[in-house]
Parts: sequence; structure tokens; C-alpha cells
Amino acid sequence: MKATVLAALVLAVAAPVHAEVDLTPPASATKAEGLDAWNRIYEVASHPRCANCHTGPSDRPMWSGPSYGQPRPHGMNIQAGESRIGAEYVLCQTCHTTKDEDWENANAVPHAAPRVAAFWQLAPVEAHWFGRSSVEICQQLRDPEQNGDRDMMELAEHLDHDVILHWAWAPGGNREPAPYSLQEHVTDILIWGTAGFPCPES
Repeated sequence: MKATVLAALVLAVAAPVHAEVDLTPPASATKAEGLDAWNRIYEVASHPRCANCHTGPSDRPMWSGPSYGQPRPHGMNIQAGESRIGAEYVLCQTCHTTKDEDWENANAVPHAAPRVAAFWQLAPVEAHWFGRSSVEICQQLRDPEQNGDRDMMELAEHLDHDVILHWAWAPGGNREPAPYSLQEHVTDILIWGTAGFPCPES
């Protein structure tokens, strides 16, 4: 089963608990505004809260960020396999459990495995962001063959509905959150798309 299909299945059974997000695109946006929005999008995409699980063809999630020192593969020889959820080895949800009645405090314990109300998993292979440049990620994210065949609104809606992505802005446990906010990130996606998905020059 392809990872993108599997991702849709596991998220369909998740409890979608999240704040309301405004998905209204701007009436217009210039190329300069689109590039400014892209620069902020790249700050989010390349941040450890996002990039650590966007490892492309590698099935090894990464540990990186201020508390880890040098970037390194996830400890305990964790491998997500072709399933991207660890079905061939040890399921990601073995530690990243989905069982919690108090989601407001589910990630309050430092150094404990993060938890969300969905099965933890690596991003699809096509979404290869870890260690990649702004130009490379920009070209990937605007390419339907690499972004799950999503247009601007579908990219924004994906951010609105995926509770694992929401965790990046409220990771708890003294973890550094992704920059800006979920709403600001969605707004930047809409500005970037309205401007025609401009990418920086290589």
C-alpha cells in the first residue's frame, strides 16, 4: 500500500481535535509577496519539528534541533519501513501512543515520546525536506506529482486537518515549536499559491 494512501486511511480514523483555521485566500498577491510568504514557509518546513519526519527515501526519522546537538538518526535503531509507520519493524505508535483522554497535557512530560490523536508516521517519500534547500523544497511542494496532487486549497486544507502537523506548533515537553503559528503558516500557503507558487532562484 502506498504511503500516501496509508496516510489518508490512518488520518481518517483520527480524532480531529484542532482550532478553527481560516482558509480564505487573498484576492491577489504579487510575486514579491509570494516569495516573502515562501521564505516563511521554508522556515517552517526546514524546522526540526517538521523536517525530522520528512526524510525522503530514508525510512529513518531524525533527531535534530537545539536539544539534540548534532543531527542524528532516531535512537533505538528506529526504522519506519516502506509502510512509513514501522509495520515491518516496531510500530511508531508503540511509543508515540494515541491513547490519552487529556490531549491538552498529553505532551507535558519532557523527553517522553510525543503523542497526537492519530497514528505517528514518517511523511511520504516524495515529501523529502530534511537537509534540503529552499529551492528544492519549493519545487517539490508546488509539484502535483510530489505533493499528493494537491492544489493551493488542498495544501491549506491538508494543514488544517492533519493533527500531527498541528502538534508541531504545540509540541510540549520543553520542545521548540515550529515558527509562527498554524494560522500564519496556512495564510502563507494561500498567499504563495495566489501569487503563482514562486520559488527563489537557485
